[in-house]
Amino acid sequence: MTGLPTTGPVKSGGSTTSAPASGGSTPGGTTTNAAEKAGYSSPLPSPRPHLGHALASEWTKMTSVRSTMWTLSLLVATVVGIGLLLIANTNNEDYDRIPFTTPAIFGLLIGQLSVMVLGVLTMTSEHGTGLIRTTFTAAPERHRVLTAKYIVFSLTAFLVTAASVFVVTLAATIVHSGAGAGRHGSSEWTGALLGSLYVTLLGVLALALGALLRHAAGAIATMIGVVTLPPVIGAVLNIWEAGKSAGETLLQYNAPVALMQLFGLTGNDGGLNAVPGDTAQMTLVLLVTGTAVAASYVVVGRRDI
Repeated sequence: MTGLPTTGPVKSGGSTTSAPASGGSTPGGTTTNAAEKAGYSSPLPSPRPHLGHALASEWTKMTSVRSTMWTLSLLVATVVGIGLLLIANTNNEDYDRIPFTTPAIFGLLIGQLSVMVLGVLTMTSEHGTGLIRTTFTAAPERHRVLTAKYIVFSLTAFLVTAASVFVVTLAATIVHSGAGAGRHGSSEWTGALLGSLYVTLLGVLALALGALLRHAAGAIATMIGVVTLPPVIGAVLNIWEAGKSAGETLLQYNAPVALMQLFGLTGNDGGLNAVPGDTAQMTLVLLVTGTAVAASYVVVGRRDI
């Protein structure tokens, strides 16, 4: 039959010759498929993955979902809104006893919940939608992905928190810096920055819990308990003589008291005269947050998705 390729010997004029098989080599020994010999080379650049790629990916995720905008907008509205309301209802003489950062702390005590919720959702939202599988498939180095999440979230949370506090403090300084306001130094601004950092660390702790629990409701409930329960438990334990020591410790070391102390509200009438120093409060939150972050690296690197 004609038209069919032959791979065996062909007789022509009494002599036998071998016909090359399809896709084989020519008599001269040259490979017919040049791409197979040379190997495939993509015309597109393929740089080695690094942390910068992971940071760009996490920034895109954070800015492209509505939950980020809602939580950050709620933080700004709470801190600035309550702060400006307090400024409008105070006079110059009030600031002879309190710093200009005081109006911001009242909104931040509520707004810190938004930071913690955003920290949890930064991790758990991907687990809830299944996107985490795509993330770890595209970037198998899980520790790099987790590091990028911590960096992007920390910078975003700190900048937004500090900017909100700055707006309120600046407004209080402009409106009430007249006669009777007393003297105010740069230490007030330093305390405001430390307070913003403290709230950011609470958000990082929330992100770590989200990585450990992989469940948004559970991680958020845990963070709310971490922030709100110590003062309540401390007050209850303070009733009995046997638990008084532990109760006083809980009343001294908790998030609300630490924030008020960092913002310069200790030493006033409120029973906060015995609180520890700023260094002790920051060291405690750093230790707790650092432990949770280290645990998240271990767990995320070992377990299945």
